[in-house]
Amino acid sequence: MTRLQKKIEQFIKLNKEYYDIVEPILKHPEIIKRKDFIHHESCSVYDHCLIVSILSYIWAKKLGWDYKSAAIGGLLHDFYDEPWQKNLHITKKFHEKHGFIHARQAAKNAAKYFPELITEKVDNIIRRHMFPLNIIPPKYRESWIVSMVDKYTSLDILKSPKEWPKYLGFIRNKQN
Repeated sequence: MTRLQKKIEQFIKLNKEYYDIVEPILKHPEIIKRKDFIHHESCSVYDHCLIVSILSYIWAKKLGWDYKSAAIGGLLHDFYDEPWQKNLHITKKFHEKHGFIHARQAAKNAAKYFPELITEKVDNIIRRHMFPLNIIPPKYRESWIVSMVDKYTSLDILKSPKEWPKYLGFIRNKQN
């Protein structure tokens, strides 16, 4: 277990309110599968979404905003179908690449697996977290929080310049 994973577990154990909000999501087998999806270079999609969820929850709560929606939307914002790096060998039009389409996939999966948790606000959080790649801006302030936290927590890719062409869609890996 990494240091980051230990800190995440510690936060969840100490914060019953947060855990009560996200418990049904964290225990779902489809979410657990994301532990095996690499987010960028440094963590799984599961860990990344958990970090975004926790930080969004903390900020929304401090600001007196809808922290429940921020926590749920943050946890489900990258609930896409399969690891995007797996399909780098497939030629796609620029606007059909992962960065442009995964928010819609995540919203669709969230509605399919967690319909009782998906409000208009949570849906907007998930669909608009990639602004400005998806050109319609977030509607809710909680959507803006998740979008900004997602970008902040993804800055680790800047530590690996050799990987930048992959994230910008300029190179493809060989088919496995």
